[in-house]
Amino acid sequence: MNLSHFLSVIEGSQKALLSSSFSALAATEVLGITASTKEVSAGWVFIAVKGTKVDGHDYISDAIGKGAIAIIVENLDKVPADPVVPFIPVQNSRETLDLLAAEFFHNPSRDLFTFGVTGTNGKTSITYLLEWVLSSVSVPTGVLGTINHHLAEKIWPTSMTTPDPVALQGRLREMVNAGARAVAMEVSSHALDQHRADGVDFNTVIFTNLTRDHLDYHTNFESYFAAKQRLFTDLLWKTAKAPSAAVINIDDSWGKKMRVAADSEVLTYGKDAADFCYRVVSQSFSTTQFELIVAGTSYKCDLPMCGLHNVANAVAVIAAATTAGIEIEKAIHALETFPGVPGRMQRVKNDRALHVFVDYAHSPDALDNVLSSLHQIKQQLSEKSPGQIWVIFGCGGDRDSGKRPLMAEVTCRWADQIMVTSDNPRSEDPDKIIEEIVRGVPNEYRQKVSTQADRRQAFKQVFEMARANDVVLIAGKGHEDYQIIGTEKLHFSDFATAEELLR
Repeated sequence: MNLSHFLSVIEGSQKALLSSSFSALAATEVLGITASTKEVSAGWVFIAVKGTKVDGHDYISDAIGKGAIAIIVENLDKVPADPVVPFIPVQNSRETLDLLAAEFFHNPSRDLFTFGVTGTNGKTSITYLLEWVLSSVSVPTGVLGTINHHLAEKIWPTSMTTPDPVALQGRLREMVNAGARAVAMEVSSHALDQHRADGVDFNTVIFTNLTRDHLDYHTNFESYFAAKQRLFTDLLWKTAKAPSAAVINIDDSWGKKMRVAADSEVLTYGKDAADFCYRVVSQSFSTTQFELIVAGTSYKCDLPMCGLHNVANAVAVIAAATTAGIEIEKAIHALETFPGVPGRMQRVKNDRALHVFVDYAHSPDALDNVLSSLHQIKQQLSEKSPGQIWVIFGCGGDRDSGKRPLMAEVTCRWADQIMVTSDNPRSEDPDKIIEEIVRGVPNEYRQKVSTQADRRQAFKQVFEMARANDVVLIAGKGHEDYQIIGTEKLHFSDFATAEELLR
């Protein structure tokens, strides 16, 4: 599209463009857009965004030198006295980047039934479960999230839960072109705070829970919640989709506070007094049977996953599926054959009769959910298969350090034996992180805590001590196949390492 048409989505841009000495550029083809001068090429539009560490306005001359045909600015003081390309002033560069990214890729989310999932825990599992349910009724569904972006067998790697607006809109367009009719995407609090998903038109948004995480960025729960809230108000208010819906976990105290755009349908889920109400009937290390009650009708589901949190995730998916016109019975039937999610309560098969799981749990609440479920299952099966619960975990460096002792406290509540090790220490000293974790161990539990900074050695030591029928939870990194030590990203997979050591 030409520059005039492209910029027409910005109020006042035509006046700024056509009244300037650059009106001849109006018919120039826009070849790309970016907020990074590293990506600028001839024919591109550069959006100067002020970030937390870098201000794009300081790199305007670089963008012009690389061939930018127009510059979007928030700070007029940075506009040169004698500009050689048109400068378009806006109130908020971040929001404008979202708007222009969607326009450049012809608003791909409008061609998809778009699900957005937010919350501290459960986002990845819910997107995979949604993909499975929709695919079972012949709706090709893309997934964008923490593990990767994928559509059927096509996989795109990603380094962020929710990518920047240009990458996000470009991926959505690729999915539409590849035949996707729906997409399930994780929407992180960082992305919502930074307006990365404002250019997406959502049909159904889902709130799972809000527990301690990312407080190094948000500083407090109120601002953390405010970021999540935007998905249910700001983004739903402006969506071009009708009707739209919100699915909310009202077992979570923050879910009860969630406000929703007035024209959107609200569906709640939880153990009591919810639109989609559920109760667990029985559970094992491989299957959980639950009853779902909707409008007085009871349904039974045998979910091939363990963990009460996974039941909640499954119920959220059933509710969300109904907003896409899928019958409850069909959603349940699909869930009963779900193959699982990489790094989410993923079982490591072995011939030692150990119940070994790899899980991404890296917050106090996530650990509490997983361990309490494993503890309940172990108690129910104790007569047939008595054993201990072992936990191997650490905490990431350069992240919220306040949760470290809390992780230890939660783990002591449920585990019989604990191995504190290194996660992704990044620039921090692994031994210092471990020391801060161990500070949270109550004195009466000190005897069941061991430490080993080398993650592989920690696995080895636990597997040497564990006995038949013991449960081993390897928490924190889940699907990740790397470990960040200093500035190096070294190959390390919890699942592959455990599988190798258990052969």
